[in-house]
Amino acid sequence: MIDIGITKLAIIGGIALVVIGPEKLPGLAKTVGTLLGRARRYVADVKSEVNRSMELDEFKKMKDSVESAARDVENSIQTSTADFEKSWADATGLAAESHFTDASPVFPEYKHPKKKWRVKLGATPRWYKARTGTRTNAMSGAARVARYRPSKVS
Repeated sequence: MIDIGITKLAIIGGIALVVIGPEKLPGLAKTVGTLLGRARRYVADVKSEVNRSMELDEFKKMKDSVESAARDVENSIQTSTADFEKSWADATGLAAESHFTDASPVFPEYKHPKKKWRVKLGATPRWYKARTGTRTNAMSGAARVARYRPSKVS
């Protein structure tokens, strides 16, 4: 790499002081510091993105291995159930009827509930509404204002 010691930095600083001048040197140092900070942040972002992509690849490999293990377990369970059903059918002497066939389910026939949907059986009686003060007739806002407006007193 580049071997920069204290003496070389002092020489570079002296030359910069002579070439740029003492008035502009603090502003230039601030600009250089800002640019170095941005560069460091950019490098850190790139590093974190690379690390994230590496972790993502590791997770994908782990997911694939778990899925293959699950498939292996599923296949072994299916073969063991098939062997069990076969041995059960041989031992009991029954035909090899599987309870896990894809036959369509049988639903009971639909019966109409014999409900009279036009008759409102649970309606509240008018006398109860009158006693409790429930409104029986809908009234628009304008009609309500006109009806209950206080009379003009001169």
